[in-house]
Amino acid sequence: MQGSAAVVGVGESEYYVRGRSPDSEFQLACTAIERAVADAGLRTSDIDGVVSYMDSRNDPMRLARALGLGDLRYTAQPFGGGGNNAAAAIQLADAAVSAGYAKHVVVFRALAQGQFGRFGQARAGGAGQVPGAFAWSAVYGLLSPAQECALHTARFLHDHGLDQEALCDVALACYANAQRNPRALRHGQPLTRETYHASRWIVEPFHLYDCCPENDGAAAVVITSGERARDLARRPVGILAAAQGKGPPFGSAAFQPDSFPGVFYKSVARDLWERAGVAPGDVDVAQFYENFTGPVLMAIAELGFCEPGELGDFVADGALEGPDARFPFNTSGGNLGEAYIHGFELMNEAVRQVRGESTCQVEGAELSLVVAGPGYAPGSAVVFAP
Repeated sequence: MQGSAAVVGVGESEYYVRGRSPDSEFQLACTAIERAVADAGLRTSDIDGVVSYMDSRNDPMRLARALGLGDLRYTAQPFGGGGNNAAAAIQLADAAVSAGYAKHVVVFRALAQGQFGRFGQARAGGAGQVPGAFAWSAVYGLLSPAQECALHTARFLHDHGLDQEALCDVALACYANAQRNPRALRHGQPLTRETYHASRWIVEPFHLYDCCPENDGAAAVVITSGERARDLARRPVGILAAAQGKGPPFGSAAFQPDSFPGVFYKSVARDLWERAGVAPGDVDVAQFYENFTGPVLMAIAELGFCEPGELGDFVADGALEGPDARFPFNTSGGNLGEAYIHGFELMNEAVRQVRGESTCQVEGAELSLVVAGPGYAPGSAVVFAP
């Protein structure tokens, strides 16, 4: 499958602060898909495959009816607990196109937290029942993603001699890069180190600016074969390799010594680099999912860019900021700075980097990495290339 399928279109809705979208989540999904299809120079009737993740509301049959899609030959949705499977959704579309099950597959994510509820709220179930693995954690007051990731992060910082400044450097980079991106919700809202440290605690070690916002919006890409891509409107961006890895289950098992603290991405990294035939040092630009800043640090180390104890130096002194950064990172602003669309906006930015169309363009960018949702399993990542 290596390089046999390509992204030929990207699109997104407008991005909104939670609750401010004038459109429903379904309408946002339709907008993003229509724009991605148009970007590819296709018609919606050309689309015969649909893939998403963590999305049971905007199902393929409803989309097909509303958008006038062609005969649906392929639909899929990977398992997972959150944004961890954004890259796995790309992987499924890649597999479908490469195997000939579909010709043109749209991959998307739509999210309207104003319409359907906030991801950041406590999730302990109702009617006196606690679902699944939360039975092992909710009874101790561990109720939200911020609390879960804070425990991992605090232990990781302690074990590897890291401090709050490393978290701050990640947040500052996302906000700095968002200032170059007119689409970004944090465009025109620069962040300083002083403001970061003065912001309120959400759950230690996370300040306000360590946490992703809650947004409404949608993003989509269109994937087809490399052969078909040559006849379409835009420069194709190949899917060089993708990988998915299991990791431990949620709940108490996720906090056992063999995997804690960490984000369970070592197997993802092993398979990704082996399939792509490249190494971390070959990557030109990277987009890392940041629901919180702490898992970003863990993922950078587990993907092989540096050792955990070296992370403080790796991200320090503006190393992640701007197109000429030592490590070009989240160049659209990422979840923190552009918008939290469950991480799928990172796919669009990774493709734009290879096309040479980013608002924070890395000169000569070819190998473009996306790491989806570190901290939740099964995890996934993808490398794009010309």
